[in-house]
Amino acid sequence: MTEILPIPAFNDNYIWSIQNDHGDAWVVDPGDAQPVLRHLAENGLTLRGILITHHHHDHIGGVNELLANHSVPVYGFMRSAIKAITIPLQEGDRVELGDFSLEVLETPGHTLDHIAYFGEIAGAPRLFCGDTLFSAGCGRLFEGDPAMMRQSLDKLKRLPANTYIYCAHEYTLSNLRFAQAVMPESDEVNKRKLQCESLRARGVPTLPAVLGEEVAYNPFLMAEHPAVRRMAQEVSGSPCATATDTFAAIRAWKDRF
Repeated sequence: MTEILPIPAFNDNYIWSIQNDHGDAWVVDPGDAQPVLRHLAENGLTLRGILITHHHHDHIGGVNELLANHSVPVYGFMRSAIKAITIPLQEGDRVELGDFSLEVLETPGHTLDHIAYFGEIAGAPRLFCGDTLFSAGCGRLFEGDPAMMRQSLDKLKRLPANTYIYCAHEYTLSNLRFAQAVMPESDEVNKRKLQCESLRARGVPTLPAVLGEEVAYNPFLMAEHPAVRRMAQEVSGSPCATATDTFAAIRAWKDRF
């Protein structure tokens, strides 16, 4: 049996451990080695590989220390400057890991070297999307532009509705507060916020999220929605003639929210 567990790191990061009952584990975006090493030791696991979504330090800061303890492949984007990558990847490549495989999706916008990993694990589609897509939100545009990020999000939006989303941060409640500002009349936003408040009060992660539900309360996946466009126009003072204009306006608003 294969399961996916969060390893908390820093203030709000999740390092995802994909592990099986044979004692094998693959970790996604290990920004800190120590919680990973503890998780491996406490669960009797052997590290088999490291998957990287992008170059930010809170996603790769623990890689070298892990490699000092385990000689394993490191997967990442072929044009990334991350020196530790041993298996460079591009759109459409497949990563074979144990009894499952993951397809590589290029998702630039947050950074130019951002990729995501998608595939079926334990009978369900799973997406490891780093900082491109969050529950009720999306990543800041540090290197890309709104059109690039929206194209990446549209690519993820086309995945099966029952896809489980494993993003790298516990930002959900903060994102939902913004979503309420964008869509104050949305029952879906309010329902999700109550659900997540209950989860966090019990110390339970709000992740994974489900893609088919995200499209009903994540404003960054709803740039075509009339209510989102109206609010974007009101806040930005511009006509928001296209969905990309709408996306750009609400992303800029979120940056200062």
